[in-house]
Amino acid sequence: MGVVTGMTPQLARRAWGSLETLHVVGFFAPQVQQAYDHFGVPATRAGYFAARAAPFGRVDPAVVVATFYVFSPALVERALPAVWAAAPPEAWAAARAQGVAACLHEVLGEPHVAEAVLLAQEACAGLPAAGRPLFAAWSGVVWPTDPLMQLWHAGLLVREHRGDGHVAALMAAGLDPVEALVTGGLASDSLEFVRTTRGWTDEEWTAGVERCRARGLVDDDGLTAAGAALRQEVESATDVLAMPGWAHLGEERTRRLVELVTPLRERVLDSGVLPDWIRSRG
Repeated sequence: MGVVTGMTPQLARRAWGSLETLHVVGFFAPQVQQAYDHFGVPATRAGYFAARAAPFGRVDPAVVVATFYVFSPALVERALPAVWAAAPPEAWAAARAQGVAACLHEVLGEPHVAEAVLLAQEACAGLPAAGRPLFAAWSGVVWPTDPLMQLWHAGLLVREHRGDGHVAALMAAGLDPVEALVTGGLASDSLEFVRTTRGWTDEEWTAGVERCRARGLVDDDGLTAAGAALRQEVESATDVLAMPGWAHLGEERTRRLVELVTPLRERVLDSGVLPDWIRSRG
């Protein structure tokens, strides 16, 4: 199915955002971290790397460094291959799914999501895998049987597809991992979060800030006009690269999916499960 008249990157972004709020529960829900703790791997963000990279199999750290892009190699190397010694990849993925299911059902109960699932699955069916390593890996994973988790899984596929495109956009803009974090953190008001969770040393972070200064992207007040413009170019390119699934679904059905998911999204935002910087963006 070709591009449908009326479909825009802005509408595609809204649709992604609706599902993304459900999907990111997998990164922040306490039930998920509790599930990871059972494996006994003390490395920071070990569960995050293991669960998200699980469909690759027992990969070396270099694969995660390449595909996750913005994380310090040293942080990844402290977690892998220790996570694979503790449990196989599928066990880590299952732990995340179990934690997410517990959280979502606690927050949302047993909502009727059958129509939303069908629409989301149709959008996912239109996502191309070429050049999208994380999406391609996850696209081969069997869908859950729990309807609410099917909706979450659709959000996962959409997110990883979009994320692969975002990495391409960052690279095209000439932003290395730390520069991407500095400019993106300032643009999204999440600078402290990315500064403290991506594993870069103070020296590496400071050097990245200085590179951004030298390029005229940041100053003492934050992003410069040039920095804001470059970040907008990155986001616009990401939006365009993320269009195929929504174009496949079509404008009318994409709007219907947003309508169906919005009440669930609002309940997740109101639940307090997600950090304030995400909730404040609505």
